[in-house]
Amino acid sequence: MIPNSGSLSNLRVIDASRVLGGPYAGQVLADHGADVIKVEPPAGDETRGWGPPFLDDAASYFLGLNRNKRGIAIDLAQPVGLELLERLLENADVFIENFKTGTLEKWGLGQEEIARRFPRLVHCRVSGFGADGPLGGLPGYDAAIQATCGIMSVNGEKGGQPLRVGLPVVDMVTGLNAVIGILMAIAERNQSGKGQFVETTLYDCGVSLLHPHLPNYYLNGVTPQPSGNAHPNICPYDTYATKTVPIFLAVGNNRQFVQLCKILDRNDIPGDPRFASNSSRNTNRDALKLLLEEALSTHDCAEIAETLIRSGVPCGAVRSIDQVVADPHTQHREMIVDIDNYRGTGSPIKLSRTPASYRMKPPAFGQHTAEVFAEISVNTSDYEDVLPGTEGSTASRTKTA
Repeated sequence: MIPNSGSLSNLRVIDASRVLGGPYAGQVLADHGADVIKVEPPAGDETRGWGPPFLDDAASYFLGLNRNKRGIAIDLAQPVGLELLERLLENADVFIENFKTGTLEKWGLGQEEIARRFPRLVHCRVSGFGADGPLGGLPGYDAAIQATCGIMSVNGEKGGQPLRVGLPVVDMVTGLNAVIGILMAIAERNQSGKGQFVETTLYDCGVSLLHPHLPNYYLNGVTPQPSGNAHPNICPYDTYATKTVPIFLAVGNNRQFVQLCKILDRNDIPGDPRFASNSSRNTNRDALKLLLEEALSTHDCAEIAETLIRSGVPCGAVRSIDQVVADPHTQHREMIVDIDNYRGTGSPIKLSRTPASYRMKPPAFGQHTAEVFAEISVNTSDYEDVLPGTEGSTASRTKTA
């Protein structure tokens, strides 16, 4: 096994969350060294069945979120199963969960009880809307939150219908915010000796993503609308047709704009009062797009993109997923991870002395149950009724793949 030299190698995390936000947070911590124990219910994390494609008994969706974790399964609906969870929490630094609001309280492990019994534990809850307020306790999935918090209303073609962002951006940002909150609480615990409750909700995180649309609305009172690929505040910042495939120009200042026009042999454009500043370019963006696309019409996208970016003009050819995976820079940045027959996406967080490491592929259902409980002197043969997947268990998971 690859040595664990991560910055969080002193942390033990009990990850009892399912689906995306919580498991993604657990994987970020695990990649950077934390001993993350994934606790699944008897039916398993439902994302094991979110395929095809599948590898062994797990869908790609599950595989993308649960690397470097040890996997166990407990039936927490039974009192003995809950006792085993409590045994795990006694030696843990962090507890991540996304149980339905009120479930832990019903089991006698609400926020206050956890704080009383495990005073150093950082308890992180990921939920849809939080426990209280007008929407408190209601369920939330990424796409529904994109709709509810306004992300869909600003995404889509100009004049068209609102569209879901094509990746679970709310779930993933919620997971990242959970990691930030956990590490803040750990840092504070180093001073106070006390853990605390950390909460991230999909709704809060969705609203937090509405930049620059919320600041614009606060200032001008105009409700934002879909604008295609164009930026509401910056121009040129959009896709533009070339001789081949579209290019995205992300020109953020006048120097970059002058350089763009120079390379396209249109030195006259920056001197036009309609395009002399970002503000004027925004006002006249349609006219500017016509001029730029005319100048780009004789250029191959890949070639002009290479010339522009190496001349200091931010841009990129619009590429497909297979092209990204095959790109030498993706490989150079160690963004592709291979462990045996598993392939995953590397950590974007690069630390110079304590880098991420990729030690284990995602666990099979209940793979490490005996190992984990042996570490706290629990004989799993005494608890087979609440430990699905162990020898003799009558509560094994029904295979979904």
